[in-house]
Amino acid sequence: FKYRSGEAPSAPVETDANASGVFFASQVITNACATQAILSILMNCPSTVTLGEELGNMKTFTEDFDADLKGLAISNSETIRKAHNSFARPEPIMEEHKDQAPSDDVFHFIAYMPVNGKLYELDGLKRGPIAHGECTEHDWLGKVCPVIQTRIEKYASSEIRFNLMALIKSPKQALEERLGKIELRKERCANALAGKADDAGNMDVDGGDDLDGPLPSGQDAVSAELARLEGEAAAAREGVEREAQKAQRWRDENIRRKHNYIPFIFNFLKVLAEKK
Repeated sequence: FKYRSGEAPSAPVETDANASGVFFASQVITNACATQAILSILMNCPSTVTLGEELGNMKTFTEDFDADLKGLAISNSETIRKAHNSFARPEPIMEEHKDQAPSDDVFHFIAYMPVNGKLYELDGLKRGPIAHGECTEHDWLGKVCPVIQTRIEKYASSEIRFNLMALIKSPKQALEERLGKIELRKERCANALAGKADDAGNMDVDGGDDLDGPLPSGQDAVSAELARLEGEAAAAREGVEREAQKAQRWRDENIRRKHNYIPFIFNFLKVLAEKK
């Protein structure tokens, strides 16, 4: 959204984020608000989400730091800096002493997510996380919608440029995990058709779904289930391939976006001028 300096927070600011169990870091580097928003979400994810060595160590190391020190720790991370710069647009022609005009538009990214039973707005330019009331992991999306809508309505008469994104699990990884479950259920069906006992159907599976339940009774029903699973497995494989192709397109687009085409254009125009 378009950033307006001096805008008052829409709800109370908790200046001691550590006391609330919220990882909050001040943004100490300009033009890094999108990276900061992503980190705010990742660092406040439940323990079921694996952060990886770099972010995991940083979260542990900065656990008792205040917001400013957390921001400095992020700015000093070489891994985060490289990841951020890998998406930066090139500046092949540098302008010295370029000052931002008062009329220049500045856009800002923030994050919303539930932490410890509350809905928080995480904005690195504020003094702390902004609490928008109580919520749960199941109803927070319904509660964040009015908050976002209220922010949009503030600009209703003068601004239409907004960007709303969700940080989700990789669709390719989710499809691969489901494909693995499908293959296990297919194996159970094959064993059942061969007259073997289905012990897996009697097990309690945490977070189970339709693929973890008991098999249907009867040879015909099991055969029909196996045929259904074959079709679902084929669809999952196609989905995995589509996601892999999509990721490759994104990589190619980012390479092209970052590439410096000025030498090519200069030499191309030079050749055209020589042939004229």
